[in-house]
Amino acid sequence: MTVTTDTAVRQTGRSQAGHSPPFDRKVVVIALLLLGLGGFVTFEEAGGRMAALFAVGGALGVTLYHAAFGFTGSWRSFLKEGRGAGLRAQMVMLAVATAIFLPLLSLGSAFGQPLGGSVSPVGVSVLLGAFLFGVGMQLGGGCASGTLFTVGGGSTRMVITLIFFMVGSVLGSLHLPWWLDQPSLGRISLLSELGLWGALALQGGIFALIALATVVVERRRHGGLVQAQAAPVHGWRRILQGPWPLVIGGVALALLNVATLLLAGHGWNVSFGYTLWGAKLASAGGMDVASWSFWTWNYPSNALQGSIFAETTSVMNIAIILGALLAAGMAGKFAPTRRIPWKSVLAAVIGGILMGYGARLAFGCNIGAFFTGVASGSVHGWLWLVAAIAGNYIGVKVRPFFALDRSG
Repeated sequence: MTVTTDTAVRQTGRSQAGHSPPFDRKVVVIALLLLGLGGFVTFEEAGGRMAALFAVGGALGVTLYHAAFGFTGSWRSFLKEGRGAGLRAQMVMLAVATAIFLPLLSLGSAFGQPLGGSVSPVGVSVLLGAFLFGVGMQLGGGCASGTLFTVGGGSTRMVITLIFFMVGSVLGSLHLPWWLDQPSLGRISLLSELGLWGALALQGGIFALIALATVVVERRRHGGLVQAQAAPVHGWRRILQGPWPLVIGGVALALLNVATLLLAGHGWNVSFGYTLWGAKLASAGGMDVASWSFWTWNYPSNALQGSIFAETTSVMNIAIILGALLAAGMAGKFAPTRRIPWKSVLAAVIGGILMGYGARLAFGCNIGAFFTGVASGSVHGWLWLVAAIAGNYIGVKVRPFFALDRSG
């Protein structure tokens, strides 16, 4: 039995009559100009490699928007309704990324660029941080990457989430040294412990089991797997305007994460950019952030003193927002909302703070800790997933108190 849904149509604003909104030429031109300006400034500040990362960020923004590839909605759909298409797409994404990441990391370098995986300690800070992040996802209305592409797509509410994500991140940077002193097993790399083939086999098996579990749950609850409506447009117009199939989006994100690894020497991350932006704003406001322990460490210290266009995560975050703006313009869907219910605003504030604080404690977000962490063979990435899913479960239960299931 096959079950149909209008999810793809709802998310992209297309009518079932097969029509697609025209390009919003004004938005497209503005986005292209900003992308060009951003690329030029990045090149001037940090050279060609960083400018290439800016381009990768723009491609990530387009992909995230056109595939509507979010973690928050996918996990809520599975927890509430037993629908697993989003989770299965994530497993495909992880499988593709892992199959390329681990061999590259085992080599140690590529094209003269040293490569390092996102391998962080497995401890209390990850458990608590990922749990808080999971709750925040459901209240804030998006994850770290989801916040970026929805802001670029014109979501006024997600601007609030982004602002308070920065607030929580700065607070987390203040407390992180204390959390690092709490119980931990240290860094555990499957690549180091099992070797390349052992790590590939174990992770591949886990991806398959998770995907299979979603199939079983969905069939038991609904009698079959969901089948998205046919796209209203095809060919080059669908490439430019979307919607893209989730699996295609997942594969594209995996390949773009690999491109990030090859260019930056490390995988895609998002949350440090929020922390840096918040710290720079706090410093400009007179707060002595530079004296905090976290900001005396080598990388954070250099980032705080330097330009945001010389820091990888910030550069890519800016480009993701602009890439999503371009995609929204091409889809004819850029339409910011001026009025937001006060309960929804409050949820965005709380959710943003929880995500920001949680990401710092957990050494990253759904991208840096989960996606890139798992692709790097880090056990902390899997611990992050378990704790974040638990947090999402609580977040889903709390959403009705903020009328989010009615207002978004």
